[in-house]
Amino acid sequence: MATLRLFASIREIAGTGSFEIDGGSVSDVIAIACSEFGEDFTALVPSCRIWVNGNPADMADSVTSQDEIALLPPVSGGSVNLDQIETSYTGLHIAILSMHTSPLAQPGTGDSGGMNVYIREVASALAHRGATCTVYVRKWNPELPREVELESGVRIVHIEAGDYGLQKEELYNIVDVFTDEVMKDIQTRNLVDIIHANYWLSGIAGHKLKHELNIPLVTTFHTLGETKKKSGFPETSERLLAESEIIGCSDVVVANSENEREQLHELYSANVDRIKIVPLGVEQAFFSPGNQHAAKAALNLPDGPILLFIGRLQSLKGVDVAIATLQAMKHEHVTLVVVGGASGIEGSSYETEIHNMADELQPNKKVLFVPPQPHHILSSYYRAANFVLVPSRSESFGLVALEAAACGVPAIASAVGGLENLVEHGKTGILIKGWNPTDFSQTIDHLLSNPIKSTEIAMNAVEKAKNYTWGKTAEKLLEIYQTVLSKSLVECR
Repeated sequence: MATLRLFASIREIAGTGSFEIDGGSVSDVIAIACSEFGEDFTALVPSCRIWVNGNPADMADSVTSQDEIALLPPVSGGSVNLDQIETSYTGLHIAILSMHTSPLAQPGTGDSGGMNVYIREVASALAHRGATCTVYVRKWNPELPREVELESGVRIVHIEAGDYGLQKEELYNIVDVFTDEVMKDIQTRNLVDIIHANYWLSGIAGHKLKHELNIPLVTTFHTLGETKKKSGFPETSERLLAESEIIGCSDVVVANSENEREQLHELYSANVDRIKIVPLGVEQAFFSPGNQHAAKAALNLPDGPILLFIGRLQSLKGVDVAIATLQAMKHEHVTLVVVGGASGIEGSSYETEIHNMADELQPNKKVLFVPPQPHHILSSYYRAANFVLVPSRSESFGLVALEAAACGVPAIASAVGGLENLVEHGKTGILIKGWNPTDFSQTIDHLLSNPIKSTEIAMNAVEKAKNYTWGKTAEKLLEIYQTVLSKSLVECR
């Protein structure tokens, strides 16, 4: 018998995602399904796209017992051109797994950073295009409600799993608990079409859910254990093995940059045909050029050049390199503003280390430590800066560099990961090979002495940043979801 696979709203009408039907053609299979599932199902069929084994098909096409026929409803009814991809997806339900960080958390606190910005903005942009997103996060505070409506079409579900105060490094031990609770919740809701897991911990959960529920799995890793290992940061064998297994079973792995795609292929032997590049976006309403003097005055920052570092206070992000860069600079009366908080097991000791470094600076150079800030305030820090330092030792994309560009501030970044794809050296920013503070300081000293060149870089950066929006990110993801839904599930390798 051929397999009829149903998605989104037509799946909800039928009450099942898969049905075995004996028929010799697409028309035969669909006629039997209409008889089985009733008038509402029959009324929706003419507006659906029909795919056989992942390729567009017609009613007259013959099928065998080995074939899979997929019915994919449009968002708003009406006829559908099989050669076009829809740009809104009413009825599509995505379960977004974000076990260790929440879109409700302030970026820069604890383990929150670019990933929780990504989850929040992507879920919102998907909802604006007609999809429904249920975001599953681990409950980290007993006062949190079971469920929060972030906005229409986006719900955050807090899952009870382990002690509330667990560090990220301890979460591996309770992934199975998290997974089982997510599964229970999914079974109480409208049928889920796609599981989108974020980070390797959520990937473990997504892997199990895919097999238990027969739902496609899309995975975004954000950081890769093998890449961190190559950068000198040891990773557990559990993580490296889990990432390899998740990659082998994911229907699509989303890479944030070409560089990350290469790493997935070279370090994990990932199938390049199942890796899709989807860059991050930037919220242009918050991050845009502004008056530097006014921003400095509003933030009560001192006179003289301002260097800015934004991110978690951990060695991976290179705050120590930023402070050492300030120390090595020839220009005087320079201030480095560090916006972010400590995180993880490393947090407190590293925070002490960088504060000690700051205390040892000569009097004409200072470091101001600022706690994490919401976007509407964070943009003022960007505008107040002459340069933004991004000396990361590993970076899958480089959201801070993109936000800086959108605000018209040159990023001085390490030449690693997605930063190499995002920053055009000498045109929209500067890339530094290695983490020698002298290389960073000489570059900044040179640009401070050449304001015309700095302005040129800033203007180019603003223009490039206009190409990155969360709407485009969501559109690319929706295309991926639609393609995945039209194909058979990938089997674990």
